[in-house]
Amino acid sequence: MHLLKHQHKLAIITQIPRYNLVMITNTVTAVESATELRESIMALTRQLRRHRSDNGLTLSQQQVLGEVSRAGVTTPAELATRMHVRVQSLTDGINTLEARGLIARRTDVDDRRRQLIEVTAEGMALLEADRAERDQWLNEAMREHLTDLEFNLLMLVAPVIRKLADERLREE
Repeated sequence: MHLLKHQHKLAIITQIPRYNLVMITNTVTAVESATELRESIMALTRQLRRHRSDNGLTLSQQQVLGEVSRAGVTTPAELATRMHVRVQSLTDGINTLEARGLIARRTDVDDRRRQLIEVTAEGMALLEADRAERDQWLNEAMREHLTDLEFNLLMLVAPVIRKLADERLREE
């Protein structure tokens, strides 16, 4: 690590020998780094979506099912808040998932005006199969295309990315 004096600013230069990359810590590079990270994550997300089996659900229905599984027992209004959409936007998806037996809807015993939704055993089985399929593809892709160093670096970064994706951070 050494210092670089450039246009009256000091920047820390770190060389990563394997890639011969130079990381400069300044505002422009930080924004460019965020762009690179976002684009990389989105490209990987698109690949993961392509490696889903056709289970007859739309992407939005799969997102609703996944969000209900993470939330546990929830209401459509709470689900809409978590997903940053209006309840009306979820109605068709919830109805379709219920009709397929992937989620169950029941009246809240404490407040009979509220409907509670939760994932059924069939819904969990579908989610687990879908996740296992994508995990298998990702594992094979990492093993085939990454060096041991790249794989280990990625595993070190995974908790950091999860920290950025943390639910509490989304609410800020």
